[in-house]
Amino acid sequence: MRISLLQLNFHVGDLAGNAAKIIDAVQEQADQNIDLFVTSELALLGYPPKDLLLNQDLVRRSQETLAALAQTLKNDAPILVGNVEFNRTGRGKPLFNSCFLLEAGNILRSFHKKLLPNYDVFDEVRYFESSDEEQVLEFKGKRIGITICEDIWNDRVTEQSPLYRENPVESLRQENVDLLINLSSSPFAIRKQSIRENMLSGIAVAGKIPVIYVNQIGGNDDLVFDGRSCAFDEQGQLIARAKAFAEDSLIVDLQDPQSGRKEESLSEEEEIWNTLVLGTRDYLTKCGFHKAVLGLSGGIDSALTAVIAAEAIGAENVTGVLMPSPYSSQGSIDDSLKLAELSGIKTHRIPIAPMMEAFDKALAPVFEGYEADTTEENIQARIRGNLLMAMSNKHGALLLTTGNKSELSVGYCTIYGDMSGGLAVISDLPKMLVYRLCTWVNKAKGNLIPENIITKPPSAELRPDQTDQDNLPSYEILDAILRLYIEKHKSAEQIIAEGFDSEIVNKIVRLVRLAEFKRKQAAPGIKVTDQAFGTGWRMPVAAKRI
Repeated sequence: MRISLLQLNFHVGDLAGNAAKIIDAVQEQADQNIDLFVTSELALLGYPPKDLLLNQDLVRRSQETLAALAQTLKNDAPILVGNVEFNRTGRGKPLFNSCFLLEAGNILRSFHKKLLPNYDVFDEVRYFESSDEEQVLEFKGKRIGITICEDIWNDRVTEQSPLYRENPVESLRQENVDLLINLSSSPFAIRKQSIRENMLSGIAVAGKIPVIYVNQIGGNDDLVFDGRSCAFDEQGQLIARAKAFAEDSLIVDLQDPQSGRKEESLSEEEEIWNTLVLGTRDYLTKCGFHKAVLGLSGGIDSALTAVIAAEAIGAENVTGVLMPSPYSSQGSIDDSLKLAELSGIKTHRIPIAPMMEAFDKALAPVFEGYEADTTEENIQARIRGNLLMAMSNKHGALLLTTGNKSELSVGYCTIYGDMSGGLAVISDLPKMLVYRLCTWVNKAKGNLIPENIITKPPSAELRPDQTDQDNLPSYEILDAILRLYIEKHKSAEQIIAEGFDSEIVNKIVRLVRLAEFKRKQAAPGIKVTDQAFGTGWRMPVAAKRI
C-alpha cells in the first residue's frame, strides 16, 4: 500500500483556498500509484479555528466544501481529510473534530477525535464532543486505526503520565489493527520533534504495527506548525520523514518501507530560526500585509528581529527606523546602519530630541516639584512608538516589536512605547537564547549582524551610561530563574532551594507578577518554548500577590 502524507500550509477559515491546496497536492501525484492520501487535522477549516467554530454557517459551508472536494477528486485515490462535523447525537457539545473518508465522489464515513486537549494553547473541550465510536477503517484488506492528534499522546508506552482515563491507541491494539494513522496539527516547541518521534516509535513497537503521522505546517497567530510528518515500521524504525517548516507530500510504501525519503534533522538553533521566519511570514501574509517596519536601536534584539523579517518577506519590504535621542551613542547609530547595510533593509532616521523638548515644556507645569525619573524615560519610548505607528499607518506596513522574553517577563518594556506593534517576533526568546541565535545566524547566514551588536553590554539608552544590569541581574541568572518560574511553574521558595539568591529571586518573581497587565496588552508573539506568553498563558491581572 502506498500512502501519501499531504503536509500543507492551511489558512484558518479559507475553505476554498484550503480545498484548492488539497486538490493540487493530490493531482500532482496522479502518476504515483497512490492508494490513499491523508491530510492533517482540521485541514479544510485550518487549525486552530478557535471561536470561528461557534459560527454554524461556517461549519455548514465547510461541509458543503467537503462534499464538493469529494466530487472534484472522484477520479483520484481515496483521501482522509480532517474537518469539523456537526454532532447529531443530541448529546454533548455541538461539534466533532473529525476525519472523513472521500472516495469515488462520496463522503463514505467519518471518524471522530476521542481525546480533547484542554491545556497550554489547546481548548478543544470548549467546542468538541468526544466519541466512543469504533475508529477502524477496513481498506484494501487492511484494518487501519484512525486517530486524530491528541489521541496518540496518552499511550502508556510513553514516559509521560496519562492525562486521560481513555487510551485510544490501546483500544485500537485490542481491535487488531494492521496500521495506525494519525492526523495532527501539532505546534512547534523546542525539542518537541524528538519527543514526538520517540513516542511514535514506542507505539509502533508496542503494537507491532506501522505508524503514520501527518502534521500541518505554517504559522497561525502565535503558533507555528513545523510539519516533519513521518512513518515508523513495526519495529519502531523511522522509514520516512517529510521536510521541516515547508510544504511537502511524503509517500510511504508499506510494501517497500526502505524506499521512503528521510529528511535530515535540524539543530536547535536552525529549528528556532525557521520557526520565527515562517511565523513572521505567515502572520504578515495571512493578515494581508506585505511590508514591515521596526525600530533599530543598535541593540541585539532589534538586530535579530530585522534579519528575521528580511528573511521572511524580503529585505526590500522591511524598513528600519533610527530614532536617536541625546542619550543615544554614536556607536549604536553606526551599528544600526551597518546592520541595515548587511541585511539589505531600508532605513530612515528621525531624531527625537525636538519632541522630547516639546513634551518637557508641555508637562513642566504639572511636573513642577518632581525629580526626573522613569517617567521621562518612558516618554522617550512612547515618542518612538508613536513615530513607528505613524509610519505603519501611512505605509501600510506591520510594525514589529523587538522585545525579548526576559524583558517581557519582568516588565522591562514600555507599554504604548516599545511594546507598540502588531507582532512581537522574539517575545518568546529569553535573552541568552537571543545571543545564541544571533551567533548561529552569523555562522549560517554570513555575518548579517555586526559583531559589536553581539558583544557590547545591552542598554536601553534612555539615560546617560545606562545598562540593563543597572536594574536586573545578569541575563544568565535572570533567564535561569525565569525558566524555573514560568516554564516549570516552581515557586520562589523552590527556586531558592535550588541555590539562587533569595533577594534576587523574590525581586524577579515580584516583577513578573507586576508586569502581567503589560503582557495582557502586548502584541501576539511566536511560540518557541514550552510556556509562551500567548494563548497558553492565562494569569489574572487583579490577583492577590501571593
